Amino acid sequence: MRLSLASVLILLAPVAASAADVAPAYKAPMYSPAPAAGWTVTLGVEGRFLPSYDGADNMDLTAFPVFQMRRAGTHARFRSPRDGFGFGLYETNNFRIGPVGKLKRKRDESDHDDLRGLGDVGWTLEAGLFAEYWWTPWLRTRGEIRNGIGGHHGLVGDLTADAVYQFAPQWQLSGGPRMTLVSGSAVDPYFSVDATQSLASGLPVYDAGGGLRSVGVGAQLRYEVTPQWGTYVYVEYERLMGDVADSPLVAQRGSVNQATIGAGITYSFDLALPF
Repeated sequence: MRLSLASVLILLAPVAASAADVAPAYKAPMYSPAPAAGWTVTLGVEGRFLPSYDGADNMDLTAFPVFQMRRAGTHARFRSPRDGFGFGLYETNNFRIGPVGKLKRKRDESDHDDLRGLGDVGWTLEAGLFAEYWWTPWLRTRGEIRNGIGGHHGLVGDLTADAVYQFAPQWQLSGGPRMTLVSGSAVDPYFSVDATQSLASGLPVYDAGGGLRSVGVGAQLRYEVTPQWGTYVYVEYERLMGDVADSPLVAQRGSVNQATIGAGITYSFDLALPF
């Protein structure tokens, strides 16, 4: 099934529309004191055990950067491991919308025997918009739509929901379901096999289309060491679906079951910026 920009926007529309249809009766939970002035920037690093490549049945350890911004006078908000990095341009007590980005790692055929003959795929910056809504003080839904720049040039849409439980002043447990939809251009470099690649790799020719990429669930445990320092651990599981699951790279050499285990540390500081 091919996925167009219009169809992704239709799927994400209920998240944004809820801000207009539902009275803002709840306030999103906050977890640290408000900054004094300017912007508050959060930087960090995260280590992840994740599949060696998209669709692999074994795992590697990889480091990823963490980046967030929020306006002066606002508190730090909940962040799920699946969230892209961004900030709210328009915010109410329980609704936010703004730019978002996510970095997708490169794939080199020399990294794994399963990839021999399939060619390299470069790093990808996925940039777009997010919208999130808090239905109650403990339930958040979020939608992201991003367009790839670099390794792929397709559309990716993430839909997530998280129940958030603050069981102590510094401890927070969260988790919920996830779903990812994609256009054909977003999965083609990773799951399609052209004639040349087929001869070099031994896999059959295959053309991966867009649609439902995966469904899954995730959970996170976070500890606020101080208002500036925080740390967290999480686990995410997704099951590949549709054309992605049917790719010979997955069906013959990998697995539809994909898991990620991660841990990170963050530091927040105030910064004056000219916007």
